[in-house]
Amino acid sequence: MIRVCLVDDQALIRSGLKALLQLLGGVEVVAEAEDGEAALAAVSSSKPDVLLLDVRMPKLDGVQVIQTLARRGDLPPTLLLTTFEDDNALIQGVKAGARGYLLKGASAETLVDAIHAVAGGGTYLYAPLVSDLARNSLRESLPDNASGMLDPLTERELEILRLMASGIGNREIAAALALREGTVKNHVSSIFSKLCVADRTKAVLRAIAAGLV
Repeated sequence: MIRVCLVDDQALIRSGLKALLQLLGGVEVVAEAEDGEAALAAVSSSKPDVLLLDVRMPKLDGVQVIQTLARRGDLPPTLLLTTFEDDNALIQGVKAGARGYLLKGASAETLVDAIHAVAGGGTYLYAPLVSDLARNSLRESLPDNASGMLDPLTERELEILRLMASGIGNREIAAALALREGTVKNHVSSIFSKLCVADRTKAVLRAIAAGLV
């Protein structure tokens, strides 16, 4: 059972999401909050496996909540939720430490998939949500000494990188491509090295900025 803290300033949305997650099973809402300050307290007290966090809220917005929890060393795997495609929230939220970004209008199956992905250490970032302007902003944010790749990615590495961008983990990638999980891990390590990154979230961001996904 994945324990979730649900944060949204609209009670109707909180109750709807909670009912939906309970209906689908495998996920339990263990804490709720209606604003950014309450979110900090809820996360500290409940220690959830995943934080579902609204982007725009009173007192502290979603990005500020992530930044504060990260400074405290108290940030759980976090999915940002929004009702519209907000490029700035995506960029700032993921830079701050969010592991995923999801529109509130996403299907129930997509929401559950995203929760499982981030709970398992993966990411859930949808490249199609990122506009050309956001890609440019991401590209400009990269350090000068990391703007290029040591070597171009192979076709197999690109294939795996695109699957990583969809949020699935190494086991699922291995099954999708009929590879051994250890082989996928080796490819992922090579991708990290070539993109000059240390984790999956930064790899996906780098790939989005470079137009690889």
